[in-house]
Amino acid sequence: MSALLAGTWRDTRRRRMVRCRGQAGTSRRAGELRIAGEGGSALVEFVFLAVLVVVPLLYLVLTLSRLQAGAYAVSAAAREAGRAYVTADSADAAPRRAEAAARLAFEDQGFSSTQSRLDLSCHGSPCLHPAARVTMVASVRVPLPLVPAFARAVIPLEISESASHVAVVDPFRGMP
Repeated sequence: MSALLAGTWRDTRRRRMVRCRGQAGTSRRAGELRIAGEGGSALVEFVFLAVLVVVPLLYLVLTLSRLQAGAYAVSAAAREAGRAYVTADSADAAPRRAEAAARLAFEDQGFSSTQSRLDLSCHGSPCLHPAARVTMVASVRVPLPLVPAFARAVIPLEISESASHVAVVDPFRGMP
């Protein structure tokens, strides 16, 4: 008797090929073969594969958008800091103006002052003499999104970006 029950149990677990009847309102054609007991499995497989593909794709988009924001931030910060520096009225006010312009550019893209940095170098003795060149180098550390803080403490999970801009003091400007 147990062998008979075991055989029956095995038979119910086997998949059978059944022939579909053409019914109105269904997507199956008459005579099409399908595996019995597979109803709804395509939906499960689609959802599983969609999650498997969409989650990494979404993370890639988030990461690339943060990196692009960093690129915009360093480019704008270097350019605006250079312009603010060379248009300053005095040599004392120029560094403060450059820092303020760079800070605004970084904050516009969502980066704090701890993540960003601005370096200044002059090509000439007084930085604001006519036709002097001033080089601004802006850099920012872009943290990868959705990475917990404890992982960042162990492994550096950030990407550094930098940009430089050379601003020229107006050659017809008088000495400050």
